[in-house]
Amino acid sequence: QCQLSGLWRNDQDSLMEISAVRDDGNFQGKYLTWVTLSGGCARVSPLTGTQQQPSEGGWPTFAFTVRWDKFSNATTAFVGQCFVDRVGKEMLTTMWLLREAVGSLEEEWRATR
Repeated sequence: QCQLSGLWRNDQDSLMEISAVRDDGNFQGKYLTWVTLSGGCARVSPLTGTQQQPSEGGWPTFAFTVRWDKFSNATTAFVGQCFVDRVGKEMLTTMWLLREAVGSLEEEWRATR
């Protein structure tokens, strides 16, 4: 069974720490990213999410948001699934959308990546 709680590292060397997943599937944590538009140093931001626990034997799906704290006016939503490979290594696969604030409705087209 794949467990979301713990420390995770992605291919960009960002770190995510998820506290224990509660019985209702909700969790909180921190995201430390090196990938910032402001450049330079690593930044820690809060995350909140939920896990959908599948029936026995399945792999859980999850979603969480990160509010990029104090260095960006953007929010990112991640959705994904947790897997365990043949040698027992847990892995998260995700897709994400980042939304930046823009100054007008005319600029809305460039707000989401």
